[in-house]
Amino acid sequence: MAARAEEPINEQAVANVYSSMRSEITQIYSKITELEMEVSEHSLVINAIQPLDPARRCYRMIGGVLVERTIKEVLPAVQRNKEGIEEVIARLNEALEKKKKEISDFEAKYKIRIRKPDEVKEEGARKEGSAQGVLVGPAGSNE
Repeated sequence: MAARAEEPINEQAVANVYSSMRSEITQIYSKITELEMEVSEHSLVINAIQPLDPARRCYRMIGGVLVERTIKEVLPAVQRNKEGIEEVIARLNEALEKKKKEISDFEAKYKIRIRKPDEVKEEGARKEGSAQGVLVGPAGSNE
């Protein structure tokens, strides 16, 4: 959805497009968080095996299969994986910034304003306060 061929026709269409843009941002955030957790795990593994003897045996999970290797073989692979994940995170951050700019332009174009929960409560309280009615008990309670 980089370039939108059609402009939204009505309020509901604008709301739908805006909602999908917000969900895309949420998905990017969650993917970045997931990958940052993986980088953290890779760092833990690297820090744990780096000081050990390079000829020492270690095990690595490859495609669901546990294989026996040496630290000398595994350490560079884990470091490469970590660097690759960090590059993906950088690209996702760039995409996130583009998407944020796109959504902010969309908000400006359609004058979209996000209400905070306390604004909604205040508005509801104003409506309740402005309705001046009489409270009466249940019918037939004069007996």
